[in-house]
Amino acid sequence: MLQSDLIRLRPLEADDLDFLYQLENDPAVWGVSDTLAPVSRHVLRQYLDNAAADFFEVRQLRLVLEDSATGGAVGTLDLFGFEPLHQRAGVGITVLASHRRRGYARAALALLRPYSRQVLRLHQLHCTIGADNEASLQLFAAAGFTRVGVRREWLRTAEGWRDAVELQCLL
Repeated sequence: MLQSDLIRLRPLEADDLDFLYQLENDPAVWGVSDTLAPVSRHVLRQYLDNAAADFFEVRQLRLVLEDSATGGAVGTLDLFGFEPLHQRAGVGITVLASHRRRGYARAALALLRPYSRQVLRLHQLHCTIGADNEASLQLFAAAGFTRVGVRREWLRTAEGWRDAVELQCLL
């Protein structure tokens, strides 16, 4: 169910340590992931040791985007802030810089929607995107997310404050 011609979404595995280290320590994505400092291999190893915890218990899920042809990890998809009562969760996607603009994120969102509705029994997904991140705004709009608001000066960057756009997708 979590596979297309382009990608496969799979759970984290112990041998994803080097991939996660590369992804989490890319300063280019820190601004969208609320990170300010590098992450050690030790911390990531501990994270991987606990990554198999139940979504309904820990209220988050990280899946690896794997290229269907090569089997190589190209990114991650996160569900976070799961609210059982309201049946909703936030979505975040990160793709390695060397693999962007190849359709991986779009394919991941296409797989995520039915999985979220049919398996996780969610009613809606939501995300927060920097107002100047046109590529992500277009990606989520194409995936059926609707713009529902703007948070003024919500994100602090090295250049100053920027607005954030809130989007949601009713499943």
